[in-house]
Amino acid sequence: MIGLGTYAFFWQHSDRVPEPLSLIGAFEATRALGVDLFQICDYAPLEIMSGVELEDAAEAARDLGLTIQLGTKGIEPERLARFLALASVFSASLVRSMLYGANSRPTLPEAEAWLRMSLPEYEASGVTLALETYEQVATDDLVALVESFGSAQLGICLDPGNVVARLERPRDVVEASAHLAANVHVKDFAFTRQPGWVGFTYSGAPMGTGLHDYPHLLETVRPRERGIDEIVEHWLPWQGDPETTIRVEREWTRTTIDYLRSTS
Repeated sequence: MIGLGTYAFFWQHSDRVPEPLSLIGAFEATRALGVDLFQICDYAPLEIMSGVELEDAAEAARDLGLTIQLGTKGIEPERLARFLALASVFSASLVRSMLYGANSRPTLPEAEAWLRMSLPEYEASGVTLALETYEQVATDDLVALVESFGSAQLGICLDPGNVVARLERPRDVVEASAHLAANVHVKDFAFTRQPGWVGFTYSGAPMGTGLHDYPHLLETVRPRERGIDEIVEHWLPWQGDPETTIRVEREWTRTTIDYLRSTS
């Protein structure tokens, strides 16, 4: 299923625009685009919302016919327990996270110990924990860690763009982790020369125009056949002013949705 994530609304949610978009506003914008899956991922206000506010957001999602997924950073047992409780509020069946959190950088043995404390509750609740590929942990290490559990409720959130920063090739990461994929983050990316030809900027690109070989991912992972959701994100640089940035962010979202709907 195609979904949108909060990173598709990064600038619209931010305090750099005159009227930041609320979470419910993002739900409504998602539904208006004919999409019925939304991943609340790394959305800081979620963690300070009151019980009433959380219930109101969950009710709004249900009224709009949206399926909700959640995302956070870190695998400390207390963090994973908190997000499992939030998953219950939103009837979410997937929580995406990363091994490292804002205040934690576990070694691989520590990460394994923490996951062994938390995973049984996820399994009992039928909620999948998807750990994202990214530059701070080697993909081979992440794959080995997930494989060591052999659990249907522990998988990988595949984001090939992140790994370039540790000099891993996106295609290699797709192939190494395809069998464990539980979620896919969809965004394109490209390098552009800095002024004066001194170095490069690695950033986002409209879907289908950058370096991401998404047909290869579709062929290798087979997300549509396996029921793995594809969540739209962006790495959109600030475009100079709020109006232009919001307009381009919305255009990139429509472009990515159209791209995903046109591919098979």
